[in-house]
Amino acid sequence: MATTNRGKLEELRALLGSLPLEVTSVHDVLGDVPPVVEDGEAVAENAIKKARAAAEASLMMALADDSGLEVDALDGRPGVRSARFAHPRATDAENNAALLAALESAGDPVVGALDDGGFRARFRCVLALVDPFTDGGRPMTVEGVCEGAITRTPRGSGGFGYDPLFVVGETHRTMAELDAAEKNAVSHRARAFAALRPLLERVLAERAAQTARIG
Repeated sequence: MATTNRGKLEELRALLGSLPLEVTSVHDVLGDVPPVVEDGEAVAENAIKKARAAAEASLMMALADDSGLEVDALDGRPGVRSARFAHPRATDAENNAALLAALESAGDPVVGALDDGGFRARFRCVLALVDPFTDGGRPMTVEGVCEGAITRTPRGSGGFGYDPLFVVGETHRTMAELDAAEKNAVSHRARAFAALRPLLERVLAERAAQTARIG
């Protein structure tokens, strides 16, 4: 996994649990994480950069995630800058505070977004898979989206990032109020993984065929 975010790692480890894979972080494999400048204009660009850097440095299959929160009232921000909305080394608490401050000047939320008053938003996740020994290391990408709204009052103690502020669809529960199994059934990352699974199974089958030929 081309990530140092423990929350993402644990979510993806759970989603990959039924496949014949050992899931580990790039830090555990390499010690020093390959430097990647996340200057892409879209989350897909950054996901590909991270997956490619990890695959080239480790000569292992690498999966990278890049996600963003898009708030309609902020014209899609924080988007690709979600992890550094407050500043480049922002904590989750700082990013949440920066988001609420930005929404203070955004006016009232769209009527009907949520009964308790929320700003229409969505989480978008792109997963990029790079295998140095399949298709010449060509990146494969998939996307998942979870629609919802931003509430002014944080709720819940689970998850990470903007989860305490993001109300999932019409559930009236924030991501942080869902347990791990519930979140992995509806999250943007889970939906991206559902699209990734057939691609990953194909790569594993091609790896097995290569091994058989060599044997």
